[in-house]
Amino acid sequence: MFDTQKQRITVDIFGDQYTIVGSETSSHIRLVASLVDEKMHEISTKNPSLDISRLAVLTAVNAVNDYVKLKNRVEQLEQELKRVKD
Repeated sequence: MFDTQKQRITVDIFGDQYTIVGSETSSHIRLVASLVDEKMHEISTKNPSLDISRLAVLTAVNAVNDYVKLKNRVEQLEQELKRVKD
């Protein structure tokens, strides 16, 4: 089995410290944490009465929404590329 080295990085997200463990580079983990922090602040600014749990859920919903849109776009582009090649 292929053994990847795990990174252990402490990041700050919305004022709290989290230790993230993963096989990605530390710069990648920091970037992801920074984007989550940024999105949480953006949502919090628009909805200041949200508690942290609801804020986290809305942030996750936003992130997954963006992911689904991008995944669909990639699939469309792959289909177009396949048609062009055929």
